[in-house]
Amino acid sequence: MLYYLFTWLKQQFNLSGAGVFQFITFRAAMAILLSLFIATVYGKRIINMLKRKQIGETVRDLGLAGEQQKKGTPTMGGLIILLAILIPTLLFADLNKVYIRLMVLCTVWLGVIGFLDDYFKLKARKQAQQRGEKYKKSDSDGLAGLTKIIGQVGLGIIIGATLYFNDSVVVERELVNGTVATAGIQPGDKKLNEVTRVIDGEQRRFARVKTPITTIPFVKNHEFNYSKLVTWMGDWAEQYTWVIYILIVTFIVTAVSNGANITDGLDGLAAGVSAIIGAAIGVFAYVSGNYKFAEYLNVMYIPNLSELSIFMGAFVGACIGFLWYNAYPAQVFMGDTGSLALGGIIASLAIIVRKELLIPIFCGVFLIELLSVMIQVSYFKYTKRKYGEGRRVFLMSPLHHHYQKKGFHESKIAVRFWIVTVLCVVLSIITLKIR
Repeated sequence: MLYYLFTWLKQQFNLSGAGVFQFITFRAAMAILLSLFIATVYGKRIINMLKRKQIGETVRDLGLAGEQQKKGTPTMGGLIILLAILIPTLLFADLNKVYIRLMVLCTVWLGVIGFLDDYFKLKARKQAQQRGEKYKKSDSDGLAGLTKIIGQVGLGIIIGATLYFNDSVVVERELVNGTVATAGIQPGDKKLNEVTRVIDGEQRRFARVKTPITTIPFVKNHEFNYSKLVTWMGDWAEQYTWVIYILIVTFIVTAVSNGANITDGLDGLAAGVSAIIGAAIGVFAYVSGNYKFAEYLNVMYIPNLSELSIFMGAFVGACIGFLWYNAYPAQVFMGDTGSLALGGIIASLAIIVRKELLIPIFCGVFLIELLSVMIQVSYFKYTKRKYGEGRRVFLMSPLHHHYQKKGFHESKIAVRFWIVTVLCVVLSIITLKIR
């Protein structure tokens, strides 16, 4: 909104200083500062409001050190994160850009799903108290698991369909003798228009191409076109590439969203990991949105991607600001309101910058947390059928609880998982150059 206001003031009145809003770096910096301000200053007011409404966490007896001290800590603190992301984005970003609209939709969509989940859990607890019964978290898990999955799948379909069919979602390729000189472009891809750039005093022609292409790490010819997944069936199958693409996008959004949700079990863990991952995706977006860097690193150039810097700045600022109150000992928990949204945002950003195949690397903590639950449950069921009693691989899942059972303090576990995430992020950034 401020972006449009100052653009209008510059055009109509040539207002001094108004032109600074045309610089993405300025608006991204302002988004970071405003998100930090909202999360730290107004975050306290939201926490107090949650306390007045008695929106506190119910803690199950899992035999973990310090768990009873968390009883009554305000939950649904993800509202702080959502507001700290959305307000700076709406104020400083160009809302006409398809990528910004997608990310706003993603934030609101998953925020609402998480909010409803937390709300129904709270409602069940209050009803149990009114009946004079002891509330058990197993009595109500908020929204049914299938309902949450349907919501995540619905968002994945919208994101996948938009990225595949919207003509604003393109990559730019250099033309050599009138043809696109890139192996990743398939004959069925759509060439929209051509542009001419002056680079080092030389005129060079480029084509903006609509193609379902992504990046493969650690290989020289580092691009992969999703149409290759169906072309083996015959030329007729290319027209159905969109089905495969949307299915893959939906799977990624659902998996990463649930991975972040499972990771949110220790003070500061999910928020810290998400901030680090968000910064990494910011690097990918900056490189892919800047032609000179994209050419130097030999990565695909994605027009209009730079506007996403404002959203990502707000995202990182919101996560760091939330840590002010969520670091050990936590004064507020994000709940599903925040964790589902964080995972979905990260997944959507990675898909937009066409680095979704790097998700297992830079989201390594989310992945191992999710896998630890799947392994534990699967092995328990298998051994129960085979031996008559269930056995476990970990002392407790997700993985962070395993280390708690081993006697590690939760603040140490969280910090070490942050360090692991930093290492994963550095490795994923290195893939830009190592092939």
